[in-house]
Amino acid sequence: MNTRARLPGLSVFLPSHNEEGNVERVVRGFVEVLPRFAEDYEVIVVNDGSDDRTREIAERLAAADSHVRVVNLEVNQGYGGAVIAGIRAARMEYVLLADGDGQFDPADIGKLLPYAFDHDVVAGRRVRRADHLMRRVNGRAWTILVRVLLGITIHDIDCGFKLFRCDKLEEIKLRARGAMISTELMARLAGAGARVCEVDVSHLPRLTGEQSGANLKVVARAFKELFGLYEELKAERTAQSDRR
Repeated sequence: MNTRARLPGLSVFLPSHNEEGNVERVVRGFVEVLPRFAEDYEVIVVNDGSDDRTREIAERLAAADSHVRVVNLEVNQGYGGAVIAGIRAARMEYVLLADGDGQFDPADIGKLLPYAFDHDVVAGRRVRRADHLMRRVNGRAWTILVRVLLGITIHDIDCGFKLFRCDKLEEIKLRARGAMISTELMARLAGAGARVCEVDVSHLPRLTGEQSGANLKVVARAFKELFGLYEELKAERTAQSDRR
């Protein structure tokens, strides 16, 4: 573990769909703490086709602070599409995924930072998940499934608070457009030999807005993409074996 004070540069991107009640508070929370953790920084709101005031509020914040940027997806792309757009928009050496719903404490970057210099990915692990029981049960079952199916060792695969080295993200191609994006991210990074560790982080109650993770269409899409990824990774391993 390295105890260097700050990262040279950090892009924080916030996938946000209909988060008008959260976006200003979340952006300001990150802008307030980031100078403690990075020499240079930016906060990117990825507005995923919101039909509320998310875009209006985010653009007002960006106009007032050069450290804030907005990426507008005119049509809702789903969580995976928003994550991919955030990764592509990032300009700094390190990239932090932080869900835009306000359920993560920006100050918890300080918990990830000491491990960032010796790892390619520092994944948050929610100590006490602040969601209703069924969502916690479903999340646990999903994590067990992907650990068995894909051989991923992460204990909290869908935690929306992860710190990456940008150069490692540039090595992989991502296809998932739904909730499966976190699983695909970790599976492809593991396949690329990324050094990964997990760190306990806080998880806060959602103060406003609605979660979409339990939506049947979202769940069905995640399973479809999961088994598609499994077949793709299996074929890649077979091709690599044949070339040896």
